[in-house]
Amino acid sequence: MDARPHAEYFQVYVWELPLRFFHWINAGCVFVLGVTGLLIGSPLPWEGAAAEASSRYLFGSVRFIHFAFGYIFLVNFLARIYWGFAGNDFARWKSFIPNTRIKRREILQVLCLDIFLICKLPVLSIGTNALAGIIYLGMYLVILFQILTGFALYSIMSPAWFPRLFAGLIPLFGGLSSLRQWHHLFTWVFVAFTTMHIYLSWYHDYLEGRGTISSMIGGWKFIEKSSFPHVR
Repeated sequence: MDARPHAEYFQVYVWELPLRFFHWINAGCVFVLGVTGLLIGSPLPWEGAAAEASSRYLFGSVRFIHFAFGYIFLVNFLARIYWGFAGNDFARWKSFIPNTRIKRREILQVLCLDIFLICKLPVLSIGTNALAGIIYLGMYLVILFQILTGFALYSIMSPAWFPRLFAGLIPLFGGLSSLRQWHHLFTWVFVAFTTMHIYLSWYHDYLEGRGTISSMIGGWKFIEKSSFPHVR
């Protein structure tokens, strides 16, 4: 039994309120967009499912919800980009970049801990660890890809000026069918990431005992003083 009865902890305010809003709004958008997108791509086999969605009440609603949440997804993404420059050190883009030897070593440590299950704690990151930072940067690129391709698909059926700004992407992808396939394929990247993200959040919460999950609700993490003597 690995007990540390005499360890001293202090609280660090890691995730500011705007960042927590961005996180949970993003999570809700990913869920709604994923479910409605998969329904649009693979309609349930009831009578009339193959008809144009706008002429059917159910699939017209599904598609409307998908587009509405697409706009929310976009606004939330733009707000998060801004907060990457305006937020605290844990929210800034520089925290995701492994630009020091310590961070590069931490990537190997986290791989060793999460994949091979043979390395020991602690991982000396209060906010996002070095490997997670790289993955998050990759996911922001995936989000950008989905926004661009999603609005390009929307442009063929919307008279609004904003979606039509993205219409030029359709020939770049070799046509509407190819673009739709790429948009659908990247949906599964979100499914894989979400599964991994939830599992690793629980896993690190259990191993480290720092309040990894609760910190995304209240903002605070519990940090062991002996591991971070330089933090006040």
